[in-house]
Amino acid sequence: MVARLIVISNRVAVPESASEASAGGLAVAVQAALSGREGIWFGWSGRVTEDPNPHPQTRRIGTTTYVVLDLAPGDFNEYYNGFANRVLWPILHYRLDLAEFNRSDLSGYQRVNNYFADNLSRILRPNDIVWVHDYHLMPLAKLLRERGHENRIGYFLHVPCPPPDILTALPKHREIVGSLVAFDLIGLQTENDCENLSRYLLRQGARRAPDAFNLEVNGRKVKLGAFPVGIETLKFERTARRAAATTLIKETAESLSGRAMVMSVDRLDYSKGLPNRMDAIERFLTLYPEWRGRVTFLQIAPKSRSEIQEYMEIDRQVSTLAGQINGRHGDVTWTPIRYVNRVYSRAALAGLYRLARVGLVTPLRDGMNLVAKEYVAAQDPENPGVLVLSQFAGAADELDGALIVNPHEPEAVAAAIRFGLEMPLEARQARYERMISVLRKNDINSWAERFLAALQSPDCEEDVPPASLPSSAAKVAG
Repeated sequence: MVARLIVISNRVAVPESASEASAGGLAVAVQAALSGREGIWFGWSGRVTEDPNPHPQTRRIGTTTYVVLDLAPGDFNEYYNGFANRVLWPILHYRLDLAEFNRSDLSGYQRVNNYFADNLSRILRPNDIVWVHDYHLMPLAKLLRERGHENRIGYFLHVPCPPPDILTALPKHREIVGSLVAFDLIGLQTENDCENLSRYLLRQGARRAPDAFNLEVNGRKVKLGAFPVGIETLKFERTARRAAATTLIKETAESLSGRAMVMSVDRLDYSKGLPNRMDAIERFLTLYPEWRGRVTFLQIAPKSRSEIQEYMEIDRQVSTLAGQINGRHGDVTWTPIRYVNRVYSRAALAGLYRLARVGLVTPLRDGMNLVAKEYVAAQDPENPGVLVLSQFAGAADELDGALIVNPHEPEAVAAAIRFGLEMPLEARQARYERMISVLRKNDINSWAERFLAALQSPDCEEDVPPASLPSSAAKVAG
């Protein structure tokens, strides 16, 4: 019997048809893994109901079967809003000060992971390959092992992994992060993330195996590897070229009246560093007055998790700062910042990226940040823009043609914006060529292939296809 690939994520994006495009980065990644394979995508349906269906709902589209579960309000509030987003998310993003732990949320997190494990057990075959995604489901392999499953099980963490001193501040960290040793392969975005997790597991009793690329826990090997997520590079390049002719992009270009545009796109989240970015824009306008009236900053920031207090506060703070900067520096013919909270399609964003002279991507901490990669892929090779990128984004390891900045230094970010706006064409083209070459080699399909090859051949580094990246990405970290 042909082995199936079983992909598990918190949320499952069920398309209407086989031709429907995926929306979010994780959905694109999962569909790339499942493309051309017999497989199942398993997870939460996105529905919260007082009377959840006790049985999974199943739908087959092409070669993929979508298996989804509903959640009760208590499960959603404790597992998702509670432990996942109020505890794990801030801690994994180095923000211990924002973590709000309580035992009922931990109980809900464990209960939903058991709920997933129970339903998975009913459909799992002995030769299935299992791939679990992200921080919502850290204990899942351990729960499947307890139910007798010996399948190859891989895990990928899409967000950063902080150092051991931060991980051990998580209450019950051994039950959550420590349970990752039940996976056969743990994939992370960068080698720094691998080193952090490796050091944590060694402190918890793991030891280095004779094979230098593995850890050993209770007689079984666990492999850690850096697999930086890519994008649909060629598709995004085509999308950006076509979008340049759309009404939205033409009207946006006309509204700029010949001004340069600096553009940022972020979910409205404290990890993205939007207040710091507003500070940098303020410094830019103050330090380089010759650019007043000649540049427009576009910040697109769709709201997320708006029922959580920290997210309401960041929304209020950024709105206030943007208004203050516009009031202080703008005039009747020019508004420095266009601050927009709505969602745009991927095609619209591709066209806007192509229009922007500078892409400003300055998170305080990010696992990868696919906006940075999309900005590069969207550029016109004949007249590319310049990427200003935070050193704390995983993408900085690959995109060495970007201007790398510390988002905590507003003057340095302001200087990088100016440098990007004034960079000669030849220098812009050289930087673009370096970055687009990396993105074409490490696109989303090659990322999935490398991870699955490593998962199915975990004891032999030579069996893992090389990444051909400027960094040491896709090597195994012990």
